[in-house]
Amino acid sequence: MNRCLILQSEVRTFIERCMLAVGTQPSHAACLAEVLVEGDLRGHYSHGLNRMDMYVKDVLTGICEKAGEPTVDKETVATALVNGRNLLGPVVGNFCMDLAIKKAREAGIGWVVAYGSNHFGIAAYYSMQALKEDMIGMCYTNTSPLVVPPRAKECTVGTNPISVAAPARDGDSFVLDMATSAVALGKVELHHRRGDVIPEGWGCDSQGRLSTDPAEVLSGGGLVPIGGCEITGGHKGFGLGLMVEVFCGMLAGSQYSKYIRNWKVTDRVADLGQCFVALDPANFAPGFKGRMSDLLSLHRGLEPANPETPVVAPGDPERFSIQKCRSLGGIPYDLSVVSHMNKFAKEIGVELLLPTDRPMAE
Repeated sequence: MNRCLILQSEVRTFIERCMLAVGTQPSHAACLAEVLVEGDLRGHYSHGLNRMDMYVKDVLTGICEKAGEPTVDKETVATALVNGRNLLGPVVGNFCMDLAIKKAREAGIGWVVAYGSNHFGIAAYYSMQALKEDMIGMCYTNTSPLVVPPRAKECTVGTNPISVAAPARDGDSFVLDMATSAVALGKVELHHRRGDVIPEGWGCDSQGRLSTDPAEVLSGGGLVPIGGCEITGGHKGFGLGLMVEVFCGMLAGSQYSKYIRNWKVTDRVADLGQCFVALDPANFAPGFKGRMSDLLSLHRGLEPANPETPVVAPGDPERFSIQKCRSLGGIPYDLSVVSHMNKFAKEIGVELLLPTDRPMAE
């Protein structure tokens, strides 16, 4: 029994308590907790509770502001440049996506970029907000340099995720949420914490050689782009990563590439660049949602190569994860992660910890 079941409400209030313990504005703490719990519900454990201590430390050390609101530097009817004021990433992300949606209602499209932001959790959390308005949502962010470009040995590109959400009929949707690296760093960290090897093609050592040892990737090595080596298409993933920099670092005037601080090194503010887009398909050909439903059904209906693994569309694995959590009545967590966070919470004076009395088999 190396897993335990925890209620959504328990995780959310625990994260809020930890953030409040270091002086975070209550609304900001609640905002962060919601994003992290959503990440875990959707099966992205690398971007949920597993990340909480990072946010707490950023506020505790003063490297991230614990109160205030983002501001708009300049805007047009369809665009805006936002100063994130070095606030928690989810606070900046919600502000920007709300603004993008507001502009899309008026102009058909809203394109908002922000500088002075921080890590904001899963990108899909923001792109999916557009679905509530029957709009297409897009979200991008640059990150600390964690990816080694093809032919290189040095990390100069972030994992730079891309998320696109598009509505279909009856509440269905297309939801793409992917790093432009072969895998998110958090997945390598989770394998390292559990003492497991990683699949070949996730990362490389300090000499740019593919490695299955997470310690080599985390200490002197780095992740590789989607596609891995150049011969298997890694240059394409590298190109996508730089595309995200165009939308984020270049447009926002934030830090970018190797100028962003190293991951988890809080010697200076992150000053991340982020991009949020809302697009109203009603301004284009009629019947968009119907065509989206057909596109999704076309692929879900394909005969699978393996009958035990049906063909899925982007967003389906996350929906399956949410359904599983609902059937279980909570979110299953690795006990090592829960124990680590409980120990950390004690150190900052939080007394009411996460329960570990609902063990589960792997």
